[in-house]
Amino acid sequence: MFDQLFENAVDVHGNPLCLAVQNGRFVEIAAHCESSLAAEVIDLKGHLVLPGLVDGHIHLDKSFVGDRWRSHVPATTLRERLAAEKQALANARPMAERADALIAQAVSFGTMAMRCHVDVDATTGLSHLHAVMTAREKWRDVVDIELVAFPQGGVVSCMGTAAILDAAMEAGASVIGGIDPTTFDGDADTQLDIVFGIAEHRGVKIDIHLHEPAEQGIEQLLRIAERTRALGMQGRVAVSHAYALGEVPTDVVERTAHVLSTAGVSIMTNAPGDRPFPPVLRLRAAGVRVFAGNDNIRDAWWPYGNGDMLQRAMMIGYRSGFYTDEELRVALDMATHAGAAVIGKTDYGLTVGCEANFLVVNAPNGAAAVAGASTERTIVRRGEFWSP
Repeated sequence: MFDQLFENAVDVHGNPLCLAVQNGRFVEIAAHCESSLAAEVIDLKGHLVLPGLVDGHIHLDKSFVGDRWRSHVPATTLRERLAAEKQALANARPMAERADALIAQAVSFGTMAMRCHVDVDATTGLSHLHAVMTAREKWRDVVDIELVAFPQGGVVSCMGTAAILDAAMEAGASVIGGIDPTTFDGDADTQLDIVFGIAEHRGVKIDIHLHEPAEQGIEQLLRIAERTRALGMQGRVAVSHAYALGEVPTDVVERTAHVLSTAGVSIMTNAPGDRPFPPVLRLRAAGVRVFAGNDNIRDAWWPYGNGDMLQRAMMIGYRSGFYTDEELRVALDMATHAGAAVIGKTDYGLTVGCEANFLVVNAPNGAAAVAGASTERTIVRRGEFWSP
C-alpha cells in the first residue's frame, strides 16, 4: 500500500508520469501505477513534474530583498563598486534578516538547494558567514545551502585574508572561493597557491569567480585545470562566470573545453545581460558540466532578480539562442540536475528511493516550462503539499 499516489502527471518530455510515495520516499515511478494500492490518490491534472530547482550561485549576504528599494549607484571600477556596496550594506537591515527574506523568496519558487558565496576577508572577518549561517539554520529542513568563503576583496591584495579563508573552513564553509587572480590580485600563482593549498589541507571544494577577459581568462582556466588535475580534485572545482569563454574564437573554446573536461572543472553561468558568457552547448558537447545560478539579486551590483531559477533558465535559453525542445531542456538541466551534481546533493531527483520532493508546474513539458518561465507551480515535500 502506498501513502500517496500522484497520477495524471507528465515528465519533461510530456510523457505520462505517475509517482508512488511511501514514508516520504518514491517507491514507484512509471507511466501508470495501480491506484487501488494507494491510501490517497492525487490527480495532477496533466501538469508537469520537475525535481526541485537548484541555485548554483547566489549571494545571500549582499541582497536587499526584505529591505527598502535602493536605487543603483553607478561605478566605473571594481574597487568603486566594492566601496558603494560597503556603504549601502552599512545602512541596510541586519544581514541575517535579509538573507532569510531571500531564502524564503527562492524557496517559494521551488528552490531546494543552493550554493551561496559569502564575503570573507580581512576587513569583514567571518561576520557575513555567521549571519548567513544563522539564516541557513532556520531553513535547514527545507533547503540545502552550501557555503562558499568568497574573498571579494582579494586574497593576496587584502592582507590577512588567507588566514580568514582558512578560519571560514573551520567555522563551517565547505567551499573556498577566489577572484580574478591576475587582474584583481596581480599575482595568479600566489592566489591559486593559497586557494588550492587550503582546499587540499581542509578537504574542501573550490569555486573561483573569474571575470578576466579573452586570452587572459583562458590562461587562468588552464592554470586552474592543471592544478585540479595535479591534486586529484576532479569534480570538486568550479569556475563561476568565465566570461572569457564567450570572448575567444571557437577553436580556442574547443581546446579549452577539452582541458576543462579532462580535469573535471565545472562552469557556472547566469547569462549576464551586458557581458559575453560561455557557449553552453559547445562546453557540454566536450563533456564539461555547465550549471546555473542567479548570482546577485537586487543588491549593490545590479537591481534585477527575484530568486526564481526557472526564470533564470529561461534567460539562459533566451541569451543562448535555444529554440528546440532539446536545447530548452539543457537550460532546465542547468537549473536542476547539473547544479545538484556540483553541490554534491544526494537523495535528489525523480528516482525510486529518493525523498519525494518535487514541483508541479502548469506546463505540458519541460521545454514549455522554460520558454514561458511558468509561474503557476506547487511544491511537494516528502510526499506532502507544502507552502512556505
